[in-house]
Amino acid sequence: MTAFSPAQTAFEHPIRIYWEDTDAGGIVFYANYLKFFERARTEWLRALGFGQHALRDQSGGMFVVSETAVKYHSPARLDDTLIVTAELQQGGKASLTIAQRALLRSTGQTDRLLAEGTIRLGWVDSQTLKPGRIPAPVLEALK
Repeated sequence: MTAFSPAQTAFEHPIRIYWEDTDAGGIVFYANYLKFFERARTEWLRALGFGQHALRDQSGGMFVVSETAVKYHSPARLDDTLIVTAELQQGGKASLTIAQRALLRSTGQTDRLLAEGTIRLGWVDSQTLKPGRIPAPVLEALK
């Protein structure tokens, strides 16, 4: 279950590792961490009351990824359960920088850091893809 509360600094979203997530060696393919980060960001926005389709339909805009940086620490494997976090690192009127982490969920132990990174999102008009301002209600909810 996805978890988030106002007292919590980082949103958490669980991910289970399936065959399709792994490479020939049985290790999660490195690019899939970006997909896991995307899922956590989308669920974070949803938990704040902003579904991506509804946001685009109501505001005429959408978020696009403009920059990523990921550092890999340890591999995840088939059937592992991860916790993927999303936390606002920096917010502006037209872009956001989100800090994200993928952790191996360990029973009775400290979760192990697998990957961490930052994702920069820009707000654009959904028709023209020209930069725009992030709607005020979204910015307020993220603070």
